[in-house]
Amino acid sequence: MNDIQNQEDLYILVDEFYKKLLADETISYIFTEVVKIKLEEHLPILVTFWSQAILGTGGYVKNLTQIHLDVNTKEYLSPKLFSIWLKHFYAAVDENFKGPKAEQIKTQALSIATVMQIKIAQQKVN
Repeated sequence: MNDIQNQEDLYILVDEFYKKLLADETISYIFTEVVKIKLEEHLPILVTFWSQAILGTGGYVKNLTQIHLDVNTKEYLSPKLFSIWLKHFYAAVDENFKGPKAEQIKTQALSIATVMQIKIAQQKVN
């Protein structure tokens, strides 16, 4: 099994990840009812995000935190949802890749989930 090496690998990863998310009714409603994402538009954005984060390619210009805070105003993004998100993300990585970049992307996902939960908790207090 190869490590994550390029944007094509990241596309495979996010595609597999979203297949898992959308097949899981405990979280899929966030993407199908609350946000109503269009996968064909969403996946390239995610590839750009992860490519910047893991491969250093740049190009991601959106405010990731604000996007999730906005979603949270529509539907509470609970710690349980983040746990489900991470479980599926880790599985998508582990089923397709092995190596330093694969480990790095899982660590980065955990960091993002942690920061998002802190920001959401702060938003709830204010």
